[in-house]
Amino acid sequence: MSLTDDQLDRYARHIVLKEIGGDGQKRLIEANVTVIGAGGIGAPALQYLAAAGVGRLRVIDDDVVSLDNLQRQILFGTEDIGRGKTVVTGEAVRRLNPAIRFDGIAERLNSTNAATLIGNPDLVLDGCDNFATRLIVSDHCTRERIPLVSAAIGQFQAQIGTFRGWEAGLPCYRCFVGDAFDADDCDTCSALGVLGAMAGLAGSFAALEAIRQIIGFGERSVGKLHIFDGLKPELRTIRIVKDPACSGCSPQAGS
Repeated sequence: MSLTDDQLDRYARHIVLKEIGGDGQKRLIEANVTVIGAGGIGAPALQYLAAAGVGRLRVIDDDVVSLDNLQRQILFGTEDIGRGKTVVTGEAVRRLNPAIRFDGIAERLNSTNAATLIGNPDLVLDGCDNFATRLIVSDHCTRERIPLVSAAIGQFQAQIGTFRGWEAGLPCYRCFVGDAFDADDCDTCSALGVLGAMAGLAGSFAALEAIRQIIGFGERSVGKLHIFDGLKPELRTIRIVKDPACSGCSPQAGS
């Protein structure tokens, strides 16, 4: 494909970067990304992915906007309270970049419908709020060999990691958290609190990781977890070890 004059103008600041250039921008325009959750993490991530020109965005979220979302979920305003998050998100994406193909799925993801809802995109960005869903997403991505960017926040901390668990020596998300979690094991923002700006940082970082995966620039960050402490503030990175007995990505998984 050739970039149009409008695309050359819109994405000029990308194209002049030698790590991206015209070829990298074409990869973004041709990319298909599924985002799990349109909340605190999904809101900034979706805005940056749309602005970057990611050609197709699918968002899975069955929730509606509530007043207590507005402190951190920056896609929504007071007038959106009671409206479906995928509906409002679609309007915002189209306003940012009319060329983006947007799919909004207002269903709750579970082990039965995960394959249908997620599909087979080039990348999945998971910003949901419970371990049960995260593990379902991880297992699907591992089986289908889809790169997974996972981001989470709590109080004053953000965690962002990229996983390709089907590759030798590289972990999946389940290697990181194990099998013990269910829907009740995830502490909620309502119980513990969260600084709204941490959601913006995590979502932007997750969008950066997604773009890095699609284009392939910079040092490889797969299998690493980036942890930002907003109280210090400080960013540190740890390497996640692949679990040889992992039920999601080990050779015996699913057998």
